[in-house]
Amino acid sequence: METVRHLAAHLGLDLAAVCLLTFAIYYPRHRRRDLVPAYLALNVALFTVVAALAEVGGNGGLALGFGLFGVLSIIRLRSDAVQHEEVAYYFTTLVLGLVCGLPHLAIGLAAALSAILLLVVYAADHPRLFARARRTVVTLDTVHADPADLRADLARRLGEPMNWTVMEIDYVRDLTVVDVRYREPRPGTVRQGAGERATVQGAPAWETV
Repeated sequence: METVRHLAAHLGLDLAAVCLLTFAIYYPRHRRRDLVPAYLALNVALFTVVAALAEVGGNGGLALGFGLFGVLSIIRLRSDAVQHEEVAYYFTTLVLGLVCGLPHLAIGLAAALSAILLLVVYAADHPRLFARARRTVVTLDTVHADPADLRADLARRLGEPMNWTVMEIDYVRDLTVVDVRYREPRPGTVRQGAGERATVQGAPAWETV
């Protein structure tokens, strides 16, 4: 009976932590409903596996649980549909399930570690952190031979360029495809040349990096 109560306490802590992460932090900021059940299912599944293996397999079961955590992490990282900030949430859900699923870890220590994880993710992905930093892939209707001219063109169209990579140059169609990280102008700032033609593709202009 004591074991059941101990496991129930750990499960309650895990569910509370992953629900805070998913419904109070992740979804209000990113609005991707398709990842909500994925985060919850992965967290609870890893918790279940770790708790069960710890009971039946001792240290060997725990080692297998850690190995499962590593395998799941590697497989999921191969998906192109998940952005980098969403990978952070993905790892956090797995770590929460792993920490809370360890039956021999004191409930107070598990709660403290879970709280630290949640606080770090909350702060690291806060909308006010680097609020004007953006990343986008833009197709310019010209080819610049001088990097200074390219920088000036990006500044006119987007804002202050911080870093960029030229992905493609087409001299036949006179096009340049650039992956650019830039600082968005403050509200009310008028950019010169903002009406010139340019096509944004791939990463949306509002994506924060």
